[in-house]
Amino acid sequence: MMRTLTFVVGTGRSGSTALSRIVNAHPDVLSLNEFMASVGDTAFPEGKVTGEEFWQPLARPVPRYERLIRSGLPLPEFLYPRRPGRYASETTGIPALSLMVLPHLTDDPDALLDELRSAVVPWPERTAAEHHLALFGLLCARFGRTAVVERSGYSTRWVPQLRAAFPHARFVHMFRDGPDCALSMSRHPGFRTICLLREIKARAGVEDLADLTDEHVRALPPDLAPLLGDRFDPALVRDRDLPLRTFGALWSDLVIQGGEFLGPVPADRRTTLAYEDLLDAPREELTRLAEFAGVEPVPQWLDAGCALLDHTRRGSARRLTAAELRELGESCAPGTRALEGIRAADRAASG
Repeated sequence: MMRTLTFVVGTGRSGSTALSRIVNAHPDVLSLNEFMASVGDTAFPEGKVTGEEFWQPLARPVPRYERLIRSGLPLPEFLYPRRPGRYASETTGIPALSLMVLPHLTDDPDALLDELRSAVVPWPERTAAEHHLALFGLLCARFGRTAVVERSGYSTRWVPQLRAAFPHARFVHMFRDGPDCALSMSRHPGFRTICLLREIKARAGVEDLADLTDEHVRALPPDLAPLLGDRFDPALVRDRDLPLRTFGALWSDLVIQGGEFLGPVPADRRTTLAYEDLLDAPREELTRLAEFAGVEPVPQWLDAGCALLDHTRRGSARRLTAAELRELGESCAPGTRALEGIRAADRAASG
């Protein structure tokens, strides 16, 4: 039986993937790694849906991820291609749950997908939120866990939807030093793609890629338009000269967004977690996280968690030239100011 549901949200590239591995090592926690990044909005239709209708978006491939894989630009977060089974992007497509969620839980994601399909499809008609809670409960029973922690990178935008669907959920806002995080984004194919797609939307003057018309696409430069196709040259993402300030601005936008969306959450259902604090005081921070998520900070788990942290990633931006660091710091400044306010509010709420 699931007792608590916690969402770890943040910018991404903030140590959150390592946190998923740490959380997964806890004997009482079901770690849903990149669940929201996998299912997104498609798994939350309005009204009531049958079990089969709820299952469909969980089992369908995610088009934007399939394009990256087919283009030779898979993200390091994609776990399924490293342990290939019956699905492949070139033939069947990889089901949404299979790409990152299920391989985090088992060495046989295909069998688990089959098991879930058999259980979920016959479910009666109910809201998507009720189906999700039932799915989380099913997985908790399957793995003998009592608490659920979902963690996705680049996830702050989902907070309003998650609050509406799960009013009693708890939220952890995870973040990392702005220049370090932005520099990591600049080296990550997913965030490089995100910045290029943001440029496409800005050039076209649209809020969503779905609003692009054929005329918009024809007006795009030849190094951007192919990114909207079914397959593209990965060099268009890997080799394009993207200024570091682009990623500093993205980091700032996401931190500010997270603060705005999480501010209205009741103080007892939200907290913050800084990557640097996790490195400096891992036992204290992991203990606090466990208690917030409603589980015991088991000593063996604390030992395992400390061993999974990589201290070499800290301070990476300091290896930039003085000019590069100054430019990056200026683009991160709005987010840094917002973060100071977020942390102050968290300290006040915790007494």
